[in-house]
Amino acid sequence: MHSKKALNPRTKKEGSLKSPTTIAFLGPEGTFTELAALEHFGRGGDLKPYASIDDVFAAVAQKHVKHGVVPVENSTEGAVNNTQDCLIDSLVRIVGEVILPVEHHLLVGKDNRTKPLTKIASHKQSLAQCRKWILKNHPNAQLLECASNAEAAQLAASDDSIGAIAGKRAADRYGLISINQKIQDQRHNSTRFLVISDKDARPAVNNKTSLLIYAENKPGSLYRILEPFENLQISLTKIETRPSKIEAWAYVFFIDFEGHITDKLVEKVFIQLRKCSAEIKILGSYPVFKTEQRNF
Repeated sequence: MHSKKALNPRTKKEGSLKSPTTIAFLGPEGTFTELAALEHFGRGGDLKPYASIDDVFAAVAQKHVKHGVVPVENSTEGAVNNTQDCLIDSLVRIVGEVILPVEHHLLVGKDNRTKPLTKIASHKQSLAQCRKWILKNHPNAQLLECASNAEAAQLAASDDSIGAIAGKRAADRYGLISINQKIQDQRHNSTRFLVISDKDARPAVNNKTSLLIYAENKPGSLYRILEPFENLQISLTKIETRPSKIEAWAYVFFIDFEGHITDKLVEKVFIQLRKCSAEIKILGSYPVFKTEQRNF
């Protein structure tokens, strides 16, 4: 359970990398994930877009890049299932997190300010985050699910009948204009992103640990998993279930809690968890994101 030395540690002043590194992110250019990568790495990294979350994980696992950035959950719509499934299947480690406020705009081509829209395109999470607004303002529009909101912006740039739900960065990147601003249904809409690597992160001042727990298929299994955290007064920051895909109606638990795997108190938690869990997978221990930090 001892952590390994992290690659390319941040400088103390700016939080950017000491040397350039290649970072995969869910592309194309203009996504909120690209913005999250800039938030974490500053301008010191070589950002490389990938077409899907699976591709980002594969690029990190196969050492084509040193780090990857992917969305994992939204404050309005919850977990990004694709990322959770990749965490179940992959051996990469979580080495950081970024939480960004997300403001969605309806984007169209510069010559398309008044033309009627028959289709609205975006990532399925973004469409869901603007569900009420779409029903009120474009109830008859066909909704197009894209791999990312930047891909939706590309579609809008090439087709006047399509409007894209995306951010300002996508508008600037693809030469679009915003005809409606801040259309997300929840004012305080935000998304959490994970930074992944094939190496562990170094312990920081404030740490968070993410686990994947395969519970025993017995009554009271969840209670037995949570009991050690209560006994040792370790604060949980997240718990969520996901189908294990090993057998029907079997589930795994994603758990985040305060602390690092090398902490003495956390080591005691693992001793107790191993008595009541079928399997424990450590996804990573990493620094807690500080909302006041801005690198770009």
